[in-house]
Amino acid sequence: MLQVAYIRENKEDVIARLAKRNIDATKMINDAITFDEDRRTLQTKLDNIKSESNTLSKEIGNLFKSGEAQKANLLKEKTTQLKESIKDLEQELNAKANALDSLLYTIPNVPNTIVPAGNTDEDNEETYREGDIPKLFEGALPHWELAKKYDIIDFELGTKITGAGFPVYKGKGAKLQRALIAYFLDKNTAAGYTEVQVPHLVNEASGFGTGQLPDKEGQMYHVTEDNLYLIPTAEVPATNIFRDTLLNESDLPIGLTGYTPCFRREAGSYGAHVRGLNRLHQFDKVEILRVEHPDNSYKALDGMVEHVKDILKELKLPYRILRLCGGDLGFTSALTYDFEVFSTAQDRWLEISSVSNFETFQANRLKLRFKNKDGKNELCHTLNGSSLALPRVLAGILENYQTKDGIKVPEVLVPYTGFDIIS
Repeated sequence: MLQVAYIRENKEDVIARLAKRNIDATKMINDAITFDEDRRTLQTKLDNIKSESNTLSKEIGNLFKSGEAQKANLLKEKTTQLKESIKDLEQELNAKANALDSLLYTIPNVPNTIVPAGNTDEDNEETYREGDIPKLFEGALPHWELAKKYDIIDFELGTKITGAGFPVYKGKGAKLQRALIAYFLDKNTAAGYTEVQVPHLVNEASGFGTGQLPDKEGQMYHVTEDNLYLIPTAEVPATNIFRDTLLNESDLPIGLTGYTPCFRREAGSYGAHVRGLNRLHQFDKVEILRVEHPDNSYKALDGMVEHVKDILKELKLPYRILRLCGGDLGFTSALTYDFEVFSTAQDRWLEISSVSNFETFQANRLKLRFKNKDGKNELCHTLNGSSLALPRVLAGILENYQTKDGIKVPEVLVPYTGFDIIS
């Protein structure tokens, strides 16, 4: 969440930049400043009364020692009144602080100055494109029909077992899926990311720490009896490794990667754009995340973008990169680049990765800090990206690599699959 001191010192700039998200944040920002002023006034009053009470307590002790019990008892009555005032002020202060925190949790991150204004994904800016779109033979199929033809993904069986959006991968489809996971992890660890295996359920504090709660509460599967949430991405448990952590500046940067299944309740609609692997409730993803010094985080973001580009070059998939506009930007992000692979059979772009810099937004929630060279505690910057989300990468491979004789396997994956064609 935003730091209230930052809001107070940059009020007009915060309101102007949040307007890129199509939000009139004037009232929220003014209320946050007012709550903070009230909180500080109450804190000052409380500190003064506590100081007075401590002074009187010492005086009472001295009076008893000198045998002036009557004077001491009179002062004790006053300290009793002060203690009641302290109790009332502490309750009022806690209520005001909770109100401030509740409000701050609802304010999204401030977009970076280079984020374009806009309302929808149509306003996103294309910043890069690479790869030739293959010319498929007449009668080429979309991936959901290829999956059925070669018996590698069974959507109906997944519906039978669980429901729509929970496919079953079979045979060479399952092995290709596993090959992609291993390949992504190997690429990430070779680039210096440390692999971690993390829980697939998180507690409420972890959801708040990375910003999924309260923003995306309705999109997460909730195990109500234990008050746990199935993870929407490995970002949540992996980033929460650093919750309530004070690092040394020499510890930075930190890079982690991990594979997890991801679970999302997001409502589906009907049509080809959500068929097959295009939108699922359970899917696999390999994630990368970084904890960075604030001075280096945007250089690190550029490095993450180049890393994902390198993976897509090796897979030989046509792709483009978009800089998200304010209206399409995630709640916690200051700047996001989306990667999209072109699906020739569907004649459309499919999002396969988002790489984002959250600046101090998550770190403030997480209380993730480092001790700088001056010995002062400073908030870290956090970043994360998909490297990569599997369903649409797999869809792109199935559709773009299809031939009349079967589906070729990208050359870089053959050592992982042990076969070079699905037929």
